[in-house]
Formats: sequence, structure tokens, C-alpha cells
Amino acid sequence: MNLYEKARGLIPGGVNSPVRAFRSVDMDPVFIRSAKGPYLYDVNGNRYIDYIDSWGPMILGHGREDLIEKAKGYLEEGLTFGLPSDIEVEMAELVTKATGTQMVRMVNSGTEATMSAIRLARGYTGREKLIKFEGCYHGHSDSLLVKSGSGTLTFNAPTSAGVPMDTIKHTLVCEYNNMDSVREVLREFPGQIACVILEPIAGNMGVVPPDIHFLTELRELTREEGILLIFDEVITGFRIGYGSVSKDWNMEADLYCFGKIIGGGLPVGAFAGPREIMNHLSPVGDVYQAGTLSGNPLAMKMGRDVLTILRDNPQIYQKMEDLAERLDRGLTAKLEETKTPGVVKRYRSMLSLFFGEFEDIRSYEDVKGADTQMYARYFKEMLAQGILLAPAQFEGIFLSDAHNEELIDYTIEAAGKAMLAMRK
Repeated sequence: MNLYEKARGLIPGGVNSPVRAFRSVDMDPVFIRSAKGPYLYDVNGNRYIDYIDSWGPMILGHGREDLIEKAKGYLEEGLTFGLPSDIEVEMAELVTKATGTQMVRMVNSGTEATMSAIRLARGYTGREKLIKFEGCYHGHSDSLLVKSGSGTLTFNAPTSAGVPMDTIKHTLVCEYNNMDSVREVLREFPGQIACVILEPIAGNMGVVPPDIHFLTELRELTREEGILLIFDEVITGFRIGYGSVSKDWNMEADLYCFGKIIGGGLPVGAFAGPREIMNHLSPVGDVYQAGTLSGNPLAMKMGRDVLTILRDNPQIYQKMEDLAERLDRGLTAKLEETKTPGVVKRYRSMLSLFFGEFEDIRSYEDVKGADTQMYARYFKEMLAQGILLAPAQFEGIFLSDAHNEELIDYTIEAAGKAMLAMRK
């Protein structure tokens, strides 16, 4: 019995998160044993260049020696206390200063962060309905597991079994980068919307950059209507730059959700905003939210160390953006050379390669035109050359400080070979 067969007998689908099953690329999953720098090593001893980066948090690469040495000491100091600790205060100060917020509540995952931010928005506004955008994923809490149909709005269409209709009846779905769809909802439900939540840079339908006019109008309209704007930056926070990506547009959301990087690779999440809103949380306010392991000292210390390195070394962000631009140019050139239909979409250091014929990619409706079978062939060809990409077309490519130009150039050449092989 191989490892995957054994796993399937013990874990539903053999994995603890669905994308890891590799079903989108029609193969069994790769089981990883260890990681170092920009590389992953599987249980059979194969080495791969890692472009998953644990879906974002390994921004400094794997197994950085100075961080590992510090972590050994943290283990001796204690894993969790169930009581406040000084490191929670230190991390709160780091995060609020970096993001221009005033208060932050630590949680254990991005799902917890978005779920709690929405509950807070509802409690603060006294309204029940929320707007999300098709293709923007905000975790697996019931009220957010809603998909869109053929129109601009969707009502009562849960994405998952087990989600009660009553739970998602207040969730309204609009089209990303389309303000007309938002206005239609507001006309239909005046004075009933508590919040609008979105990924400011979509990263869960592949990387789809925002239209700045869309974001600007969305910010203006939500302010006019007394609606809280929530930026889900579980992916983008501290990855695009130090703090929130909203700095790129000189824009402020009302609440921000963070995760991934602020735990240094350990499970963590957070949501942040102004005192006026955040003080509605228990124990000072009437919106309840709690977590036994929230702000646990190990995750906070690891997160503190990573954020401090990023704060003190802004050149890391420029390096990753330069590498992403190099990869963007190289992949685009290989698509043209091999006459392979596809397009690269990038925002700073986040990028995706979509296969298919496109006029443009602005929304989930556009993304659905991607050729997932072609991506599956590409994935396998790249894997055979020692490159591990996301095992799904609709995910991003993540770079780290451990990557370099040599690895990027190898990846570009490998991509050209893969594209030629795919067309035979």
C-alpha cells in the first residue's frame, strides 16, 4: 500500500485541505517530507523548486537558519498559556503600525478572521446583509460559501452541501471589477447592507488585478451608504509590501483581515481596524469572538521575527517584484515562441499563467474560460523538470526571498519545453 492509499483510508480524500488532492491536475498528490530555502523534498527524495510557498506565508523561504535557532528557544519557553502574554502586545503594535490601523484581534486562521470581521460589521452597523464577489474566496465559514449564477446577483446558492439556506440568504454576490453589479444590489436592498468584503487583489481565481476605478468607486459608495468595506488581505497582507496593499492606492478600508505571513508559517489570522469599530468586540463590546489558541506565544514570536525582517529589509519586496517581472516576461515570451494560447496576469510579485484564448481577464466569468486540461498537462511537464506549481489552474505563483534569477531563468526554459511537449 502506498502512502496516498493509506492516507485515503484515514483522512477524507487522503488530504486535510481539498486542493492538496491534486484532482485538478489529474494525478496523485506529492507528499512532502522537508523543505529548505526555495526547495521542497518529497518522501521519495525528489527535489522541487517551490512556487507554492505554503500558499503564501513562506516569504523568506524555508528553514532560514536564524529563524530556526530562535524557534528552538521559543519551544522551551512554552507553546500556549491560555492567558495574555507580552508578545501579543508587541505583535499588535507591529501590525497596527504597519497597516495604519488602531486595534487588532488575533485569531487562528484566515477563515476565522473574515468570519469574525463580518460578525463585527453586522454588530456595528445593525444590518444583516453582506456583499461578496464571485471568485473571491474568504474561507469556509457558512455565510461565505456562496457561488454566483449567470446573472450579476446570486441569492440562496450555497457552494457546499451542509450550508443551510437560511445561513446564506443574507449573502449577495456581485462581479469583481464591476460596479454596476454593486449598484444593482444597493438599489434592491437599500439600507440593509452591513459590509462589502473582497480581496483587493483577487488571488483565489488565479491572480486578477483590480481596476483602480472600481476600488475607488467602491470605497466612495460604501462610505456614502454607511457600509463597512473589508479588505481580505490574508494573501496580500505583508506579501505585496510591508503592511496593507491598500497603500498602493492611498486608500483605507474599514476593516482588514490578515493571515499567512504574520505567523511566520504557523497557523494564524488577524483582523484590524479603528477603535470605534474594534471596541464593539467582547469583552468591551457586545460582539462575541474568542479562541483558546488566539495569539499563542509561539506563532506570535515567529510572526514578530518575520515581520521585523520584512520591515527592516524593504529590498526583499523589490527583489521579489523584480523576479516576478522577469518570470512574467519570460513566460509571456515562451507562450509566443511556442504559439501556446495563454496569458500571464501579474500584480507586483503575485502572478498567474492562464491557458486559453482571452481578450482580457477582469473577473471570474473571464477566468472560467481558462483551459484547465492544458494546465494539468503543463503542471505535469513542469513537475517532471523539478518545478512544483500550484496543483490547480486558479491559484497564484508565490515567490520568496530564497528564489533567485538563476532559478527563474531555469523555470522559464522549463516552461518553454513544457509548452512544446504539451502541443505534441
